[in-house]
Amino acid sequence: MNDRDKARWQSDLTLIADAAKEAGAVAFGFFNQSPEVWWKNGDRSPVSAADFAANKTLETILRKARPDYGWLSEETDDDAGRLSHETLFIVDPIDGTRAFLGGQKVWCVSVAVVHRGRPVAGVLYAPALEELYEAVDGGLATKNGVPVTVSAAGPEETSRLAVGEDLLKTFPPEFRDRVSRQKHIPSLAYRIAMVADGRLEGTFVKGNSHDWDLAAADLILSRAGGGLVDLEDRPIVYNSADVTHNVLCAAPTPRIGEFLAAFAGRRDS
Repeated sequence: MNDRDKARWQSDLTLIADAAKEAGAVAFGFFNQSPEVWWKNGDRSPVSAADFAANKTLETILRKARPDYGWLSEETDDDAGRLSHETLFIVDPIDGTRAFLGGQKVWCVSVAVVHRGRPVAGVLYAPALEELYEAVDGGLATKNGVPVTVSAAGPEETSRLAVGEDLLKTFPPEFRDRVSRQKHIPSLAYRIAMVADGRLEGTFVKGNSHDWDLAAADLILSRAGGGLVDLEDRPIVYNSADVTHNVLCAAPTPRIGEFLAAFAGRRDS
C-alpha cells in the first residue's frame, strides 16, 4: 500500500467514524421508545423506524462526501450499479435489531469502506455501550482509541466460543471438552469484535450472513491479529453479485486451522 492510499483510507476512516456516531445518536433516540416495526424476508426479520432513520443519516453524510463511491446497505434497495465501483460503502445501520427492539444494549452501527473486494476502513459503534471500534488497512484495531488484540490462549487452554449448543454437541469430544460456550450475542458484528478484543477465542457464523453484517468487523478482527474465513480457510470477497455467505469461522489467526479441523470432524459431517 502506497502513502497515497494510506492517507486516503485514513481519511475515509475519520469520515465513517463521524458518520457512525451521528447515525448511532439518531438510533439511540429511538432506543426503549417502542419505534414502529415492520417485517421483511418473509416476515422473519424485523426492521424499525430507527433502522431507516439511521440509514438515512449514513447515506446522506457518506454519499455526499464520496459521491464516486458505491453503496450497499441492508436497508437500501440493492442497486447492481455498485458492482461497477472499485470502492464502496457497506453499512448496516443497526446490527442487532432484535436486541435493539428488546431493550438489550448489544447492537451497533456498522460502516465499512471496501476496495476491490476487501475492507480498508471499518467502524462499529455501539451507542448503548459507549464503545467505538475502528480499524484501517495497515493500521491497528482500536476500541475507544486503545489498541485491541486477539486472545493469546493456546489449544491446551479453555476456549471461550460463541457457538450454538446444538452445533457444539456435534464437535469431537476432545475439542468440546476444552470449550466454554458463551451465551448468545445478538449482534453478529459485535460478536466478531469480541474475538478481536480477546473476550472470545472464536465463533462460528451460520450460513446466510451478509456483507453488511461482516465487512467492518472483518477488518477490525484482521488488524487485531485474527481472521474471518470460510470453511476452506479463504477470506471473504465483498461486493459480489450475491452478498450472502456460507458458514464462516472467526478466530485468532494461529488457531483458525484448529477450529476448522474441529468443525470438519463433527459427528454429523
